[in-house]
Amino acid sequence: MHATIVTLFRDLFTPLLEQSVFGRAVKRGLVRVDFVDLREFGEGRHRVVDDRPFGGGPGMVLMAEPVIRAVEAARARHPRGARTIHLSPQGRRLDQALVRDLASDRRGLVLLCGRYEGIDERAIEVLRPEEVSVGDYVLSGGELPAMVVLDAVARLVPGVLGDEQSPAEDSFGEGQGLLDCPHYTRPAVVRGLGIPEVLRGGDHAAVAAWRHAQSLARTRERRPDLLHDGERGAS
Repeated sequence: MHATIVTLFRDLFTPLLEQSVFGRAVKRGLVRVDFVDLREFGEGRHRVVDDRPFGGGPGMVLMAEPVIRAVEAARARHPRGARTIHLSPQGRRLDQALVRDLASDRRGLVLLCGRYEGIDERAIEVLRPEEVSVGDYVLSGGELPAMVVLDAVARLVPGVLGDEQSPAEDSFGEGQGLLDCPHYTRPAVVRGLGIPEVLRGGDHAAVAAWRHAQSLARTRERRPDLLHDGERGAS
């Protein structure tokens, strides 16, 4: 996995790149992330990248030409046809199907992080990126959504999660597409609450059946929209 981030705030990504599962994947060479600093493509001595909006109104807008040049520089680091993603609340909602699609594309990713009131629309018209949203809310910039995309996609890169954990078993996994089942660990009793006896019996087939039943019940209760018609009404 190779991703190039176009951003004004590269340091926001440092914790992701240096810690936990993602940080280990970077150190092992399974994931590569580099950056294009939008400021380097700014105009004039002060590298200006934003200006006030035509028509008035609050805030600033990222100028078209610096954004276009920065994304073109990022694309040049990848094979032709690499996916360019603009993180925007107006885009397609990120889901596991899209994550799998991005993970399977070996041409790489260019992630464009907007800021302020947004990006001059002419940059979007020239670059024609895919627009992706992480939810129906507005953040201060595209950096946090870009981290969400990076983490979700990296989990599907072979070897990132190690041999003992499969992303197919997570919520929205490749199997049934259900929510994950409940999980338990030691001790066997916590504040008077025990664990299901089936998890202590050593019958792997029974455990697998219990976990599937729990996933189905949990999905029916919390996200019935994920189920087929027959599954919604099943007992």
